[in-house]
Amino acid sequence: MATKLTVLDPRGYAPSVEGKAIAPSLETLDGKTLYLVDGRFNGSAAFMDQLQAWFTEHMPSVNTRVIRWREPFEDDPEASREIQEHADAAILGVGI
Repeated sequence: MATKLTVLDPRGYAPSVEGKAIAPSLETLDGKTLYLVDGRFNGSAAFMDQLQAWFTEHMPSVNTRVIRWREPFEDDPEASREIQEHADAAILGVGI
């Protein structure tokens, strides 16, 4: 007995993407403030905490601050504003 099966693609339609240049690299991190941004994906919080511990042990002249995004996949205007105003650099953790 043949059965009709309908399959839907859950990916939908990708939005158009516009390329942008990356920010220039800093000469050094010494004395700089580095924000470690937890994007709230699986494993990113633990990774950012471990990364902060590494900087504390190996590069104590770098001021690190972990900041947690409010929701994954959504903009967090408060966190973005804080990073723009206070960070010299940022590392974004998007998990595994």
